Amino acid sequence: MATETVREALSKVLDPEIQRPITDLGMVKEITVDADGVVTVGIYLTVSGCPLREKITSDATAAVSTLPGVREVRIELDVMSDEQRTELRRSLRGDTDEPGIPFSRPGSLTRVYCVASGKGGVGKSSVTVNLAAAMAARGLSVGVLDADIHGHSVPRMLGVTSVPTRVEKMIMPPRANGVKVISVGMFTSGNAPVMWRGPLLHRALQQFLGEVYWGDLDVLLLDLPPGTGDIPISIAQLLPDSEILVVTTPQAAAAEVAERAGAIALQTSQRVAGVVENMSWLRLPDGSTTRLFGSGGGRTVADSLSLALGTEVPLLGQVPMDPLLGEAGDAGNPLVLSEPEAPAAVVLRGIAEKLSVRPRGLAGCRLPVSPS
Repeated sequence: MATETVREALSKVLDPEIQRPITDLGMVKEITVDADGVVTVGIYLTVSGCPLREKITSDATAAVSTLPGVREVRIELDVMSDEQRTELRRSLRGDTDEPGIPFSRPGSLTRVYCVASGKGGVGKSSVTVNLAAAMAARGLSVGVLDADIHGHSVPRMLGVTSVPTRVEKMIMPPRANGVKVISVGMFTSGNAPVMWRGPLLHRALQQFLGEVYWGDLDVLLLDLPPGTGDIPISIAQLLPDSEILVVTTPQAAAAEVAERAGAIALQTSQRVAGVVENMSWLRLPDGSTTRLFGSGGGRTVADSLSLALGTEVPLLGQVPMDPLLGEAGDAGNPLVLSEPEAPAAVVLRGIAEKLSVRPRGLAGCRLPVSPS
């Protein structure tokens, strides 16, 4: 058996963090094929403490074991040198030493949605997590940035169990339920509070957007903190082409506050992608429904923003209350995956579909050209 045959099999093994073939990343050190059917594969890990070394080993073993004539596969792990890591970083990010934000570059094809709310407690993070999981289930490449620095909760709700890995000047985000995730909670000990002011918050967002290797994303969702403070303003500066997705409840008081979260687009020139009304109604044991928080809040916000912005802002969906939604979040298994036929999951999947159907293309993108 030729070593090239083994290399071809290894080309189907993806690095779990980078999601590219290990053969393309320079991770295959050497291949030895003995006459008695024993294949030895040397693999470079990006860092010595690589948390996914066992998966890389098992995936490579499985890929080579399927080849005819292979009796045994032995994987020998090594660690990349500083020079090899530098070359890897250049192959992924180019020669620039200072990382830029790929989503703010002219011609970026990634759709960026900032999930915002006027106040806390409206289920903004639950909506973010379930939309991300639903989009990933549709086959899209999805990332979530937990931009609620002081109230981060996304890792738990998405079921993230691993931690980011730093390779050179890149941060490799962990994946859960098909979604790449980054959060300040991955860098703090225990449940320690994050007590940062504006400049530190802005710098953290720059790092999450620029130093994290997101790869080629179709959609990036940002779970913003409630209100219109430092972080929404920084996001508008760092990602001027991002779109705002407003989450509210039916209650008139919540809707009034939610309008402010969307109206920030008047000053930032961002587009409002739509409004999601959460906790719209509750189904009772006898099959009837009750509206605990009133009705009409989502429609009111959508109509008010449409009038203020001079363009249609759609009400994308009304998500019913469901105890399973909270239980699924606590278990790290989003409702759209764990109970896909639950009424709330059906609505959330419908919203994800509406936000996903717009094809990737250059229409509406600013291009680096000027008239001569």
